[in-house]
Amino acid sequence: MTVARPRLEALVDEYGLKPTAVDRLDALLELLASDPTAPTTVVAPRQGADVHIADSLVGLTVERVREARRIADLGAGAGLPGLVLALALPSAQVDLVESVGKKCDFMTRAAARMDLANARAVHARAEAWPEGLGVHDLVTARALAPLTALVEYAAPLLEMGGTLCAWKGARDPVEEADGSAAADATGLALREVVAVRPWEGVEARHLYLYEKVAPTPDRFPRREGMARKRPITAPA
Repeated sequence: MTVARPRLEALVDEYGLKPTAVDRLDALLELLASDPTAPTTVVAPRQGADVHIADSLVGLTVERVREARRIADLGAGAGLPGLVLALALPSAQVDLVESVGKKCDFMTRAAARMDLANARAVHARAEAWPEGLGVHDLVTARALAPLTALVEYAAPLLEMGGTLCAWKGARDPVEEADGSAAADATGLALREVVAVRPWEGVEARHLYLYEKVAPTPDRFPRREGMARKRPITAPA
C-alpha cells in the first residue's frame, strides 16, 4: 500500500469507479516506484497519483472517451493513460502501442499486476501497424508529439466517426494551425478543445478532440518517422 491511497480513494469516488479500483491503481503506483525499468521520471506515489492517475482519469470527462469500445493508446510508454482507462472502462479493449520493447515488457507486467484482461501491449509504431488500421473508435496520446504528428498517426487507425483525444498543456496557435492542416489532409476535423484541471495547482492542461469525418487518403500512413521529419504544416 502506498502513501497515495487517500488520494486514490478520492479519485475513484470522483469518477464513479468501483471501490476495488483503489487497490489496482495503488498496485500500478507501487510498480512505478519499485521497478527500476519503469519508463517515467515521476515515481513517487504521492506525485504519481496526480501526474499519472488523475491526469489519465480526466479523459473520462469526455463522452467519446467514456463510450469507447476499442482504444489505441499511442506511444504508451508506462501505460498512461491506457492502463488507467482500461481499468475505468472494463468493456473496452485497449491496445497500448509502443515502439520500444522494454516499455512493452513493463506495460505487460503492469497490466498483470492490475489484473487487467482488456489491455495488451502492442510492440509497433503507429505508422507500421497494419492490424490496427480503421478499427478503433478512440485513439489517445499523452506527452507524445506535436498535434500535426498525432493527427497523422491517429487518422489511419480510426474508424469513421472515431475520435482522437490528445492530452496537451498550454494552447499554442501555431501548433493548433498545423494540427488543423494535418486534419484537413487526413480526414479529421477538430471538434473541441477542453480545458481540464486534473489536480489542484496544475498548469494549463487541455484535451484536443478530433473526429474522423472523411476517409483517410491511401497515402497515409506515411513511412515511419515522416510525420516528425516532414510534418504537415499550415500555410505560412
